[in-house]
This record gives sequence, structure tokens and C-alpha cells, in this order.
Amino acid sequence: MDAFCRLSGLDPLWDWNRTWYTANPDLTQCFQNTVLVWVPCIYLWLLAPFYCLHLYCHDHGRIRMSCLCTAKMVLGFMLASFGFVEFFYILLERSQEIQQHMVFLLSPIIRSMTVILALCIIQLERIRGCRSSVFLFLFWVLAVVCSLVPLRAKIQLAMDEGIASDIVRYLAFFSYFTIQLAQLFLCCFADQPPEGKTILEKVGRGECIPLPSKRPLRYPGKKMPEQLVVFNFCCQDTFPFGGNDVIHLLPPSSSFLTLLLCLPMNRVLLLSFMKDEDAPLWKGYFYATLMFLLSCLQSLFNHQYMYTCFTVGMRVKTAVMGLVYRKSLVINSSARRTCTVGEIVNLVSADTQKLMDFVVYFNAVWLAPIEIALCLFFLWQHLGPSALAGITTVILIFPLNGFIAKKRSKLQVQMKFMDGRIRLMNEILNGIKILKFYAWEKAFLEQVLGYREKELKALKKSQILYSISIASFNSSSFLIAFAMFGVYVMLDDRNVLDAQKVFVSMALINILKTPLSQLPFAISTTMQAMVSLRRLGKYLCAEELKVDNVSKAPLNVAIENGTFSWSAESPPCLKRINFHVPRGSLVAVVGHVGSGKSSLLSAMLGETEKRSGSVTVKGSVAYVPQQAWIQNATVQDNIIFGREKLKTWYNRVLEACALLPDLDILPAGDSTEIGEKGLNLSGGQKQRVSLARAVYRKADVYLLDDPLSAVDAHVGQHIFDKVIGPKGVLRDKTRILVTHGMSFLPQADLILVLVDGEITESGSYQELLSRHGAFADFIHTFANTERKESVIQRGNGSFVQKGKSNAYHLYMNNQSLCSFFLQVKLEMYKKYFKTIGLALIIPIVFLYGFQQGASLGYNYWLSIWADDPVVNGTQTDTDLKLTVFGALGFVQGIAIFGTTVAISICGIIASRHLHMDLLINVLRSPMSFFESTPSGNLLNRFAKEIDAIDCMVPDGLKMMLSYVFKLMEVCIIVLMATPFAAVIILPLAFLYAFVQSFYVATSCQLRRLEAVSRSPIYTHFNETVQGASVIRAFGEQSRFILQANERVDFNQTSYFPRFVATRWLAVNLEFVGNGVVLAAAILSVMGKNTLSPGIVGLAVSHSLQVTGILSWIVRSWTDVENNIVSVERVNEYADTAKEASWSVEGSSLPLAWPQQGTIEFQDYGLQYRKGLELALKGITLQIHEREKVGIVGRTGAGKSSLALGIFRILEAAKGKIFIDGVNIADIGLHDLRSRITIIPQDPVLFSGSLRMNLDPFDTYTDEEVWSSLELAHLKNFVSNLPNKLNYECSEGGENLSLGQRQLVCLARALLRKTKILVLDEATAAVDLETDTLIQSTIRTQFEDCTVLTIAHRLNTIMDYTRVIVMDRGHISEMDSPANLIAQRGQFYRMCREAGLA
Repeated sequence: MDAFCRLSGLDPLWDWNRTWYTANPDLTQCFQNTVLVWVPCIYLWLLAPFYCLHLYCHDHGRIRMSCLCTAKMVLGFMLASFGFVEFFYILLERSQEIQQHMVFLLSPIIRSMTVILALCIIQLERIRGCRSSVFLFLFWVLAVVCSLVPLRAKIQLAMDEGIASDIVRYLAFFSYFTIQLAQLFLCCFADQPPEGKTILEKVGRGECIPLPSKRPLRYPGKKMPEQLVVFNFCCQDTFPFGGNDVIHLLPPSSSFLTLLLCLPMNRVLLLSFMKDEDAPLWKGYFYATLMFLLSCLQSLFNHQYMYTCFTVGMRVKTAVMGLVYRKSLVINSSARRTCTVGEIVNLVSADTQKLMDFVVYFNAVWLAPIEIALCLFFLWQHLGPSALAGITTVILIFPLNGFIAKKRSKLQVQMKFMDGRIRLMNEILNGIKILKFYAWEKAFLEQVLGYREKELKALKKSQILYSISIASFNSSSFLIAFAMFGVYVMLDDRNVLDAQKVFVSMALINILKTPLSQLPFAISTTMQAMVSLRRLGKYLCAEELKVDNVSKAPLNVAIENGTFSWSAESPPCLKRINFHVPRGSLVAVVGHVGSGKSSLLSAMLGETEKRSGSVTVKGSVAYVPQQAWIQNATVQDNIIFGREKLKTWYNRVLEACALLPDLDILPAGDSTEIGEKGLNLSGGQKQRVSLARAVYRKADVYLLDDPLSAVDAHVGQHIFDKVIGPKGVLRDKTRILVTHGMSFLPQADLILVLVDGEITESGSYQELLSRHGAFADFIHTFANTERKESVIQRGNGSFVQKGKSNAYHLYMNNQSLCSFFLQVKLEMYKKYFKTIGLALIIPIVFLYGFQQGASLGYNYWLSIWADDPVVNGTQTDTDLKLTVFGALGFVQGIAIFGTTVAISICGIIASRHLHMDLLINVLRSPMSFFESTPSGNLLNRFAKEIDAIDCMVPDGLKMMLSYVFKLMEVCIIVLMATPFAAVIILPLAFLYAFVQSFYVATSCQLRRLEAVSRSPIYTHFNETVQGASVIRAFGEQSRFILQANERVDFNQTSYFPRFVATRWLAVNLEFVGNGVVLAAAILSVMGKNTLSPGIVGLAVSHSLQVTGILSWIVRSWTDVENNIVSVERVNEYADTAKEASWSVEGSSLPLAWPQQGTIEFQDYGLQYRKGLELALKGITLQIHEREKVGIVGRTGAGKSSLALGIFRILEAAKGKIFIDGVNIADIGLHDLRSRITIIPQDPVLFSGSLRMNLDPFDTYTDEEVWSSLELAHLKNFVSNLPNKLNYECSEGGENLSLGQRQLVCLARALLRKTKILVLDEATAAVDLETDTLIQSTIRTQFEDCTVLTIAHRLNTIMDYTRVIVMDRGHISEMDSPANLIAQRGQFYRMCREAGLA
């Protein structure tokens, strides 16, 4: 190269005397015209093929030619033309001596060809949809930086010789440099989005959540370890191209490490410059600038790495959420009973987040030990064998923290208690109406608080251990320094601690502090991720439904020699099942409660464990479950269920299922949105919508599990005639109908009689009667009492439709538009700190001040020690200096432990109070609140938000306070060294304040948007798990998976910008911090003659920490601000309407009240919400002692409203109700509800022992409980259970049949045996024989009680003393049944329809 330059008459390539050993440095002309020109060109030409390949593989759509792109092209052509003009100018001017000008000829042509290549890349980026290019940005940065040296040289030459000497060349160069700057400026802006693509599409399903729905969740062959299962699926789902994203994580982290270790070496040079009195000033400025540039590069590499980590973490999180969701659609019933909805929601909310944290921080596990080793190596170079003392300290700290991490991982049992609490809360929210009817809120409140106390106890122990870990690691830099410096000065008196040794060592120790502090967090995150992986692995490895449970064969529907059970371990629920159903026939399945009717349908769906035999089902299947499963969607969406709407067929289905009158009542017809779990529909309406869904499907086989039990007599007959019967729309289809209705049996082609899980008889109606078996006896017994089964729908239909749907929309709109677009209120902070108390806050602030004062003290003491003069090769009083240094450091360590423990305990105190307030606010809310608030939202408050208050808020406060006080220390030290730094620090502080305020406001809103879009994910999960059997029966798994993916996608469109904003903030703030480093270094260079090396070393080493401190302050502040939103959301329900007091102090209510059981209504009126029409209008009625009153009426007549009024589920709009002469409005709700009893229509059980479900307060003896079970005809059943009274009921009582659950509700009533009993269609789910037994029990056991029955079967109230006929909120008729029939009014017509008159 030197020869090449000499040929053109230039100096050699490099000359140290001209570049370094001079007061006026410059680069040689050869270097300027070759290396500085060629470096950006070589960069572009070498990397362009790889970049073009990357663009070829990633097509995001074409971008139209924009003004920005046009400007880049025009400027590019101008740059290229400059090079060609210069080339031809030299060629023409120096044509005779061309050999001597090769350098000047080659450089412009290479430059122009490179610019043309850049223009081609710009066009390729536009065609492939790349909106901004880091690749070209770096090229223009290199080009501009490399042009700075020639620019300086040209300006210097122009100043020395004048511009007129070669004006053309000067103007050409300055124009070229200006256009390069313009190109660099234009590269800072993104182009318009590609055609047909949205801005946030990158985080959509295509890139973030590739969740293929058809991959089986089983691992072929040998079973994989649970953790490996999750990892395998995550890698497949997240990295479809072989995990390239994981590889991308590695280079930035290693580059970051290299830059990190360059900084202390640069500091050595700066301190050497400060000591060298003859060194030229430009070297000091050079070292200061180099320190600034290295810090900036470190920031860029670090945050690019963090961005990649977060992107990969987000992909892992969304992939695992998809896995859990898909698994919930294939898990079998026995595995499903072991994991409740609450636990599944917890897997999705908490465990996936822990996996994401692991992905983000896992590099620290291997990178931290390398950093530690390198730092200790450099320390050895500085301090010699004394560095071994530091290594020994590190070795001692590691086992301590390893032990603490192990202990903390064992304390992860808090997750178990959290699971239990969430599961219980889910059940409470699902069964809140029962809790209110029975006044059981306090019992369940105590259970939740029991779980909560255990959870907080485990959390407290974990936090104390974590505080020891934090204290040891935060004091680690001091402990290492103390050990090394102590050993260094003790080994030899001639070992002197000067500024260079002290502050370079401290810089290395501070670098060492980062991996030492990251390592425990990374280990902790890894431990938590392992726990989460085990939990996820356990769930994902749970047993699945076997595909071969049901086979497709030529036969229509048949089971041959079938034995089935609900799990592999449990006894068979169906035995020796043999039957064949011809195509197009109607099969009725009858039997007592618990005989296995629903299990038979489940066996045909493949939901049960097949022990032996074969099940054959031909064609598609439609299933109507016993308890209707309704989606939170419109009526139309529930019916068409993902299919195309065929208007004629749709209207025919609506008419056949008797839904047209209901649609007239609904505010928006079939476009009315149904609330969660069908809240704004009555029981009968839900069942008819469920049936309509099946009918609309046009399936080959229909499995109908007692769909007529919740509809009234004429509607039931209408549906049978128009849908199920021989003349119905399904007449050509195969129908298997489970029923308790005797009237439909004669029209069945085949009847199967089930007894204890076996088919005892089968045949047509006439065949079975002619055999004179058990079926014939049963029919003859009940044929005389009821020819037709009469079912009257519960009467809370019409009022709801007018109010609930709108309220639901109103609530959602309010929540999304108002609550989530307001600033976090100062009241939330006040609320949080008020729960802690001023008495604890003041000592914490004092402790932080004390801690930072000790830190400042020992650092300043070190600088004084470093400046101590050396006398005869030694320093004086080293023992005293070491003792003071050690004392200050140890005091700081104790203060760190005190502050972290204090904040953790304060956080637990606040969390306990806030959870208690939330729980009480929710439990004291009226039923209208639960009807309009999705349970997913409430569950989210108890899971994610409480978890954030437990851990995130205290951790954020710890971090924020420690860094704020640390910043104060740094500012004091820098100002002590160079007071003039205040002039630079103040504007930087204003810039910092602007950046952080801009970011915090944006981040908080993004956090709120992310939180509000998260709730629908949990609601959808909840809904899917509960309706999994219906979804599978209809074969709609892929559609529901797609819906789940869309909800997760929508959530990610808020989450992705949030963490990108965090990276934006960090980069900006670290540039501000680097400005402080530059200021401190340059001011130190300027004050070289007045400042001591010790104070300069202290100031520079502390200013280097500013970047990290500023970043962490805003990050922790934002974390606190983001997570204080959880306090806002938890506190949101404090201001909602509440029920009346549970008990009234000083109440004179007798313990035995009510003694008679008289009820009096005085002009009583009731409405469901203000502004709605009264549901009960002017009811005046007196019910006497021991009177038996039946309440009947059509849909929406107000039957159930009477019961709601008596229990004060709804408060009176006007008038009063007196029980035994006491106005019920004047007594506490629990005083009222615990003294009267209801047997509700929907039998709800809670997970826990059977005994707890009967007697949650443990008020009654075992003998009394057994007695109530015997009277409820459950004694034999319970006696045969494995643990009898301690038998564990699963969530919602799913391991008992619907009829058995209804009998448990009867047993509850028998146990309480109050003077007033209300039956709200309490026998809807039991067969006729069991109904008769129940009615006889009620007649005998409640003979001396007042009984109000909302009639289900009219024959049950024919012997009552009075019957009340309700009509549109009025009492239309009231008399004895005989008199009412004689009057031939409304009651007579109902009896005639039921075949009783």
C-alpha cells in the first residue's frame, strides 16, 4: 500500500510521529484517500449479498414510490455523478501522467459504484416492503464519519491557503459531504407501510404466533420429560426456521461484553493522562470522546440484544398460550377434573410470563461467569495475587446465594396456594347466586383468606431470603474491594494504592457487580421457569381423549359389549352396553337419577374411557347438553355456530325451537349479545338456543340430553312435535333423546331403560309394556297421575332482556373508553401508601438515606486514600484507612438488607389490605353487578393484578428508591470534583424529565390497553373449557383455536409497542447519561492542573454509572406506575353499588325467628334496574303459617321475582315484605337469608368435601348430616363413595350427575330446616319417580313450615292450600287448586294443557 501511495506522490499509509506523537495530530494523505474512502465501500460490497438474500426471504409487500424514496434516489444519483465527474476531470486533466494519479482515479469510481449499489438496495427494499434500513443507515454513518477527517483537513487547508486556490475541488467536496449528511438524515425516517399491510402486522399471527392446530400434542414413542415437552413445542411453534432468533441473541451479548471491558482500559489511559504533566490536551479530549463513543456503542448493542430477547420471549409466551388452549380441547374428563379453570387460567397468565422472563434473562446464566472471570483476570494484572482475595470472596458469595435460591424455589408453594385461591374465586364467581341465597359469603370469605394467608406467609419467607441475596450482591463490590485492597496493603508496605490502581480496580469491580447482581435474578428466573415448566409439562402430558374411542363405520349408531368409565382408575359407569340404532329412528333413554343416561351420550361422543367393546357413529354429530352452554356472543352467532347463515333454514329453525316470541322481547332481536354464560337469558331460553344450534347444524346424528326439562308444557310439546318427533324437522335424522317425560315415550322407535349403568330393558313402548317388567310398573304407577309432563319455564325472562344486554355493552364501553384512558390518579398512590402507614414509610426513607450516605462515605474515603502522598515508597496509617473503609461498607450492607426487608413487608401489608378490600367489595356487590361484569375481568383482578401488587410494586419501589438515592450520590461526587458540571447537568436533567414523562404517560396507556385486551383471553379460555364437549361434538376446534389466536394477537398489539417503547426510552436515556460521562471527562481534562487524580477517578467512575442509573430509575418508575394501575383496577369496585349490610348491629331479632313462617306483601313492587318497568306491580298478599303455596305463570310473569324479593336479592322499588311481622328491609341480609331456605333451579356445588357443600360452617353433627342425606334419598349413594362425607366434589360438582346435585341441594334445605322454604323449579333435572320421592319428603319433613313452590310439574302443587297465578307482574288468580279449576280461568287452561283437568 505504501508503494501504491508513493506512486501517486503521497506519504506512507501510517506515520506515528504525525498521528500520535504530536501536538497537532492528523492522518496521512494516503490513509485519507484510500482507507477512509474504501472502508464504507468494502462494508457495503461485502455484506450486500447477504442482505439481499435476507430481503428475498422476507417479503412484506410492495411499498409505493414515496417522496422520501424519491429524495433518496435523487440525492444518490447526485452523489454518484460527483464521483464520475471527478473521475473524468482527473482523466482529462492528468491524461499524460495517469500512472501517478491511480489513487485519485480509483477512489471516486469505487465511491460512485458503491452509491449505485446503495440505490439498487433502496429499490429492492421498497419492492420487498422494508420500511427502514439499519444496513444502509450504518453505511451512511460510516461514510460521514470517514469524511470527517478529510473535511477537517480541507477546512484547515482553506484557512491556511485560501479557498480560491482550488475552488472547484473545495466546492465539490463540501457539496458531496452535505449530500451524504442529507442521506444519513433521510435514513432516520421510515417509509410508508407496504400495500395491504398494517403497522402492527409484524406482531400478528404470521410472525408472533404460528400455532398450527393439527399437530398432535403427544410425543411418539417413549414419553418425553415434562420440561422437554414444553421446550420442544415452543421451539417448533416459535422458531419454524430452526431457531435463528435464538442464535441472534448471542452476538450482541458478546459484543456488549467486549465493549464493557474496553471502558476500564480507556479509564486507565485517562488517569495516566491526568498524571502526565507533559501530555498534550488533545489526548485528554480524545480519551473523553472515546469513552463517550464506547458507552454509546455499548448502549446500542445492549438494547438491540434486549429487543431481540423480548421478541423471542413474546413468541414463546404466545406459543405456550396456544399450546395450553389446544390441550384444553383434547384433555379427557379424568384429567380435566384434576385441573380446574382457575388453574388453567393461572398457567396462561402467570406461568407463560415466567417462561418469557426466562428467555429474556437466560443469557446471564452463561455470560455472567465469563464476565466475572475476565474482570478477575484484569484485577490480577493490576493487583497481583491480592486478586485471589476477591476470587475467594466471590466463591463464598456464590454458595450463599445458591443456597438461598434453592430455599426460595422450595417456597414456590405459594403458587400452589395461589392456584387454590384462584380456583376457589372462580367457583365463587360462578356460584355467587347460591352463596347469596344461603348467606354463605362469610364461610367462603374465610376459605379464600385462609389460602391468602398461606400464600403471603410463603411470600414473606421468600422475600426475606431474597433480601439477604440482594444485600450480599449489592455489597459484593465493597466486599471484593475490601478483601483485595486489604490483602494488597497488608502483604507489603510498599504496595501503594494510587488513583489508577483504586479506580480502575473499582471500575472492574463495578462491572463485576452487574453479572453478580444479574446471576441471582437469572438463577431465580430459571428456578421459577423450571417450576412453571413442570406445571405446564404436567398439564400438557395429561391424558387426552383417545381418537379410537368412537369409530366411523357403515353401521349408523351402535355400541357392542361396551364398558365405560370416567377414568382409568374409577369403577365403570356403564357396563355390558349393547344396542344398535337404525338410521332415522328416535331412541329414548330413561332411568333414575345417576343411572348413567348422560354417561351413555358421553360414551357415544368419545368423552369417556372405553374399557372394552366398540362404539360406532356414522356421519356428523350434533349434541345438546343437559346444562345449556351459551357463548358470550349474539343469539344468531350462538345458533349458526360458525356456519354460513341460510336465511330460510335459519327462520325455520327459530320457529321450530319456539324462539320467535323471545326474539320479539329481546332489544336487538337475534343481534342481542348474550352475557357470559347466558346471563341475560332464562333457563328455558338458553336450552332452546342450545337446541337451535344443534338443529341448524343439519347433522346426521343428534344426541339430546334432556333438552325439554327447562321449557314449559306447551313449548315442550311444540318442540317435540316440530323438532324431535316423527313429524319434526329432524324426522329423517337419528335422534337419541334422554328424557324424564313419560308423554313422549309412545312416539319413540326404541326405548332404552338404564339401571345402575346397565341397559335392563330395550324395545318399543308397547313391547316394554307387554313384558310387565320394571318399566311397565313404573309407567302404570305414574300414568294415572300425569299423562303429560308439564314444564313451566322460570319467569325471569322478559325483564332481563330489556336491561342486561345493554348494561353489558355499557359496562364494556365504559371500561375500555373511560377507565383506561385516564392518567393514573395520585389517589392510587395515596391509597397504596395509606394502607402501609406513615409510621413505616418514614423509617424506610431514612434507611435509604443512611445506606447511600455510607456508600458516599466509603467512596470518598477511597479517593482521599488514593491521593495520599507516598513517603519512602509507602503510605501512612493504612490500618486506620482500611478499618474506616470496612466499617462504612459493612454499615451500608446492613442498611441495604433493612430497606429491602422493610419494603417487602410493607408491600405484603398493602397487598393483604387491598386483596381484603377487593374480596369484600366483590362479595358485597349485588347480583346485577355479576350479571353485567364478565367473570374473566373479575378473575383477572384476583390473579394478575393481585400478583402485580404482591411482587411487582414492592420490587419496583425497591429499585426506584435505591437508584434515586444512588443518582443523588453520583451528582454530589461529580459536583464536588467539577462544580461547573452543574451547567451541563441541569439541561440534561430537563431533557431527561421530558423523555421520562413522555414515556411514562405512553407506557401507562399501553399497559392499560394490554390489561383490558387480556381479560377477553381469559374469558374465552374459561368459556372454551366449560363447553369443550360441545365444541368437540360439533367439530369446531379449529375455529375456536383461531378465535383464541386472534384474541392473543390483539393483546400483543398493545404488548409489543410497550416493550419497544421501553427500548426507545433506554437508548435515549443512556445517551443522556453518556452526555454526563462526556461532560465529567472533558471538564476533568480542562481542570487537569487543579484536580487531583483521586477525585477525577471518583467523578469519572461514578459518572459512568449514570447511564445505567437513569435507565433503571425510569424503568423502575414506569414499572411502579404501570403496576400501580393494578391498585387502580383492584380499587375500581370500591365505588360500585353494594348490597345492604349483612348484619345490623344492636338488632333485636329473636334467635328463633321466624317462628310461625307468615309472609305478608304490602303493595310490593320490584324492578331489576332503575328506569326499567316494574317486574312486580303492587303485590298485596298474606301467606299464613304452615301454608303451602304454589306459584305458576307463563314466561316473564314474575314468579322468580317473588323469590328474589323475599331473599332481597333485589330490593323493593315500593312497598314492604313482612315475615312474622318483621319488615325484612330493617334487618341484615345474612340475618334474613340464613333463616329462610331456597332450593334453586340450578344446582351448584363447590370443589371441596361433600360435607362442606352441605354445611360450610360446620354447624351440624355428622348424624344430622346423614339424616338429611337419608331423607334426600342420597344415603345409599354417599355410603358407597370412597370417602363418604369427605368425598371430594370436583369444580362445579361435575363428578355428580345433575339430578344428584339437585338432591344435594335438597339435603342442604333439610339440614337447615327453616320455617320458610322456597322451591324454584327444584326438580327440573330429576326423573318422575325421584320427583315423587322429593315431593313426599317435602310434604312430610316440611309439614309445619311455610312452603312456596315455583311450580315445575303442576301435579306437585295440586294438593297445596293455595295457588297464585302470576301474569305480567300482577296476581291474576289466587285460590285453592280446586276452586281455580272450577273458575275455568288461566290456571284451568294450564292444567288442561298438562292433562290434569
